[in-house]
Amino acid sequence: MPKHILTRGHSRALTRHHKIAAAGVAALGAAAIGFSAVPSNASTTTTAEAPAQTAKVAYSTQQIQGVKADVNSQLAGTSVKVEQIAAKKQAAADAAAKKKAAAEAKAAKAREAAESASRSTERAEVKKAAPKKYGDNLDGWIREAMSIMKKHDIPGSYDGIKRNILRESSGNPKAINLWDINAQKGIPSKGLLQVIPPTFDAYHVKGTPKNIYDPVANIVAACNYAADKYGTMDNVDSAY
Repeated sequence: MPKHILTRGHSRALTRHHKIAAAGVAALGAAAIGFSAVPSNASTTTTAEAPAQTAKVAYSTQQIQGVKADVNSQLAGTSVKVEQIAAKKQAAADAAAKKKAAAEAKAAKAREAAESASRSTERAEVKKAAPKKYGDNLDGWIREAMSIMKKHDIPGSYDGIKRNILRESSGNPKAINLWDINAQKGIPSKGLLQVIPPTFDAYHVKGTPKNIYDPVANIVAACNYAADKYGTMDNVDSAY
């Protein structure tokens, strides 16, 4: 068989041979590389493969410190802002409280002034409205009657009124005439100025008691009647 003719079996054998050769070359190359990496004075003794060691990682604290400082700075700035906001709120609250207190004090002062003025007005009104104190006697009755007559423009002097009272009843407010013509008609004259009931009712002055025996009411009604019939009680010198 010619040398250049190869069988299939020979081809497979050659291939395996080539593979072994190639593997050997690769191993030799790796060994050569490993040998060249070993220092010249290092031992070349072959030992079992040592387990791989995890490389140590070196950490630096410089950046962390910087971050920490930055965080602290931010926290400090936030704290300052919070304090400033709180201070502003407190200042606003204090100002509002002060303003409220001032307003309340002003209102209290105004109320006090108003109350004082009101009390003064009330005292003046009471003083003005309070009736004068008159004695419970002929003099007092005449004077009180005259003060009422003045308000209603009813004429009559103190002397004219007193003179007629003394003639008619001798100053007795409970006096009653049971013998004259009026008594015979069933309407006797009564009181200080001896006024019959119909005349008293017709000339009664509002504000005085509707009691014919009341001395003041009797005088005022009689003077009102005399003013209408005679111009004034001063013009009456006898039974009227």
